Amino acid sequence: MTSRKIVDIVDENYVHASVLYYFGIEFYNYTEDTLDQVCLKKGLNSDLVIKELEKVTICNNEVELAAFPVDLIIEYLKHSHFIFIKRKLPYIAKLIESFEPQHKLYNSIAKDLKLVFPLFVEDFIHHVYMEEDTLFSYIQQLAQCSEDRKGFSKLYYQMEKHSLQKYAMEHEEHDDEMRGIRKITNNYTCDSSDPLHIRVVYAELQAFEKELITHARVENEILFPKALVLEQEIKHKISSKINLN
Repeated sequence: MTSRKIVDIVDENYVHASVLYYFGIEFYNYTEDTLDQVCLKKGLNSDLVIKELEKVTICNNEVELAAFPVDLIIEYLKHSHFIFIKRKLPYIAKLIESFEPQHKLYNSIAKDLKLVFPLFVEDFIHHVYMEEDTLFSYIQQLAQCSEDRKGFSKLYYQMEKHSLQKYAMEHEEHDDEMRGIRKITNNYTCDSSDPLHIRVVYAELQAFEKELITHARVENEILFPKALVLEQEIKHKISSKINLN
């Protein structure tokens, strides 16, 4: 693999571009260089780079979380948020920012993506932090109260301010956040005649959207139902406690 050009390595599997990126190799700046030449320029161990490239597989298995308690599900979701914000989105943003089309056919696409994607990222990050600070925090309080059977009075006032059903409805409104990007890219439609750079951009955007769909499914179909049951149990316990008094 060391004698192959970067352009060929990425063309073979677009995910290779993200692996190279984390080694500090922006594929679009070294397309005609071989992997060996780039590793030499960057002072990288070519065997290590090849090892990571060979690990790349496409995995569509959805994580089985239904049997997990809500606090572990939330930790899984928070970890996904971290990966999205610290790794996935900065990489895609760099890909879009660095795209300089050589043909007027792609000028408007590049311009629109450079305008819309940063707005999408800003809105997405705001949504994530709000979700963690409000929804996740509330569900964790429910779980803690259920486990140690303390703090019912404090939680009672929290339950007056929060509504899981409302959160669920608002969450569904955010489930199609990439609608505008799909429109710009014509549902990520491209073929082998399109520039490699735009094929990588589209592939990464599409892969990210699939990850968001899986993430939303975990929240909508696993976390929310569990949290609603937990909330009802706490309400019943609080009601029983009030009646005893």
